[in-house]
Amino acid sequence: MKIFFVFSILAFSYVFSLWKYGGMEKSVTAKWNGQYEYEKKALSLAKENRLLNARLSDLQYKISELESKNKFHTAQMKNESEATSPKRTIASIPATNTNDLVNYDIYKWTPEKLLAIGEKELHFKNYEKSAQFYNELINRFPKNQVVSDRVLFGAGVAAFETGKRYDWSEKHLDHLVKNYPKSEFYRGAKLWLALAQYNQGDHQKFLATVEEFRLKYRNTEEWKILSRYYEDINYKVKK
Repeated sequence: MKIFFVFSILAFSYVFSLWKYGGMEKSVTAKWNGQYEYEKKALSLAKENRLLNARLSDLQYKISELESKNKFHTAQMKNESEATSPKRTIASIPATNTNDLVNYDIYKWTPEKLLAIGEKELHFKNYEKSAQFYNELINRFPKNQVVSDRVLFGAGVAAFETGKRYDWSEKHLDHLVKNYPKSEFYRGAKLWLALAQYNQGDHQKFLATVEEFRLKYRNTEEWKILSRYYEDINYKVKK
């Protein structure tokens, strides 16, 4: 009887050990693997969601634009058919500016929609449209939480790349440099700011930034870009 009792205890201990150090370990490993796969999938879905939101904003913009044009043309046709007042304008239809790609008075964009379209157009290198949406966002909603250092940097780059809106670029990048000295975009903002100033004829500010980079940031990618033009520009300015 004692032998049977001892044997039972040993058998139970063996089974318990297998469960604790074998099965449980596999269970924990499986649990962590499942958690890892879940997190990967969540990140992937979040990225897809951001792209879908940007596309949705763009489609909504196009739909609103078509609806507005349709209303305008319908009203115009009705107006022309009235012989008593052939030149009367329709007060309810705001006049559109063909150079204004935002048309905020018509579409009443939210800050989030302005940002989504600005970022998407910058990604696809549609710089003029991107610059206008960024600029509208920053000017109309300067205190909104979506207006961050990243947004100011994107706005500055988009405006610069239009090849004509250097004043917008300088304004946005100067704001970033003055208010976000610890930003990851700080050095890049100073580089684009200097180039915007140079393109507006402010060569002294440009050279001051170049000299600062030469002394402080000699081993950075930004300095490599500026140094390509340093000697030539320095000669032209002093001349």
